[in-house]
Formats: sequence, structure tokens, C-alpha cells
Amino acid sequence: MEYRQLGYSGLKVPVLSFGTGTFGGGTEFFKAWGSSDVAEATRLVDICLDAGVNLFDTADVYSRGISEEILGKAIAGKRSRVLISTKATFRMSDGPNDVGSSRYHLVQSCEDSLRRLGVETIDIYHMHAFDATTPIEETLNTLNTLVQSGKVRYIACSNFSGWHLMKSLAVSERYGWARYVGHQVYYSLLSREYEWELMPLGLDQKVSALVWSPLGWGRLTGKLRRGAPLPKKAACIRPLTTGLPYWTSTSIKSWMPWMKSPRKAVRPSRKLP
Repeated sequence: MEYRQLGYSGLKVPVLSFGTGTFGGGTEFFKAWGSSDVAEATRLVDICLDAGVNLFDTADVYSRGISEEILGKAIAGKRSRVLISTKATFRMSDGPNDVGSSRYHLVQSCEDSLRRLGVETIDIYHMHAFDATTPIEETLNTLNTLVQSGKVRYIACSNFSGWHLMKSLAVSERYGWARYVGHQVYYSLLSREYEWELMPLGLDQKVSALVWSPLGWGRLTGKLRRGAPLPKKAACIRPLTTGLPYWTSTSIKSWMPWMKSPRKAVRPSRKLP
């Protein structure tokens, strides 16, 4: 396995990581991804470790914490051999403060993730999305405190725009706080918008890309063929023209509970090749 340095840090990570959104299947949306139990998850973790893949990525919102719980049980007794990446920001309950990247939410979210994972430290802690309602200084000061306390080793972001990331890096530099060393982004042969601005920004500021859905939501697996009908049970199909998602109302209700009402589904403007 090839290992690379994660951004402007001394951490070495494998070129391949394992995403655990398929662990648990605690909601209808994530059940469509997969529903691996502890036994299956443990087997998958062992296969990865045997191949040199030691970075496992999860998030608190994956099946409302069940993914973290299962991953924690799957790595029991192997903590020194694995790197754990998890995320916070998205809503976890109906509480008014149980969402976003505020100090209130992040401190509680970090404690909850540590408990579910059964570990004392998170190796890479991501902001799952940019919170425009919380001052960037508040978010980064809180993350810096989590790093200084030893509960988090490195911080990263996910799904940020160029200005979100650059302003965050500038604030960290201004105050001497921990800075984002990684950016989890959607990037595949079918969706290359990352190359327009975020890739040169990452190269210039030494922020590594951690890619999600490199198979383009399953369209590059070979299961979709020219002239063949689309799978009837596909939860999300992204049209090639815009790269924007076609969300079913059911998936929005289950995966995006912070939204008061689902958006109407918009079908692709043309058939997939």
C-alpha cells in the first residue's frame, strides 16, 4: 500500500480509505447503501488491514450514530493499527442547537462520537459542511481547543467552497490555531468541478483531497450500460449535464432531517449513456 502525507501535517495516510456509510443501515436512506452488522464490519476491517488500508471514514449522521458504533466495535483491540476519520455539523436531533458548527454543537458532537467509537482520540475530525450561521472564528477556536485537549489530532473539512476554505485557513493563520489539512470532496471522472478552483487551492495551501464517491454514485462500476434501463431502486441518480443530484422525496426526509420539507424531485434532462 502506498502512503502519502496528509496536507500540511506529518500524518501519513493510505491512498485508499474505507468509507463506513454502509454500516448499520439505521435509516431508509442509508439502508439503500448497505446494512453491515458488527460481524460483517469486523470482517471488512480485517480485510482492509491485511491490504494495508488503515484509514476508516465515518460520520455522526451516518445512520444517526449507528455507523460509528459498529465501526468502534469492529476496531476493538486494533486501535493502534487504524486511523479514524469522522465528521460533525449535520443535524442529529430536533434540538435547536443540535446542528451546525457552533461551539455548543461541536463539543457535544465530539464527545458523542468518542463514546460511540469507544476511543479517546479522533485522528481526523471533519466539518461535514460549511455552517454559514456560525462565526468561522468560533468554529476554528473550538476545533483548536479539541486538538489541544487531545480529543482530536487533525482537523479537516468537507464540501466547502473555495472561499469557505480559504477564509478558514486565513483565520487559523491569524490566530495560530490548528488549520484544515484535508478537504473531503466529491470528485470523479463524471464530475470534475473540483479541478476548477478547489484543486489549485489545495495545492497552493497544502490541503489534501480525500475523495468521496470516486465511482460517481455507482455510475462507473459497470452496472449502468448504454441503452439499458436504469435500476428501479436507485436512490440517487446524477445527470451528466449538471452534476446535481436527483433526490427522491423519501431519501430527503430520511437523510436530511434538518430540512422542513423535501424539495420536489427533478428528473434528469437526458438519459444516461
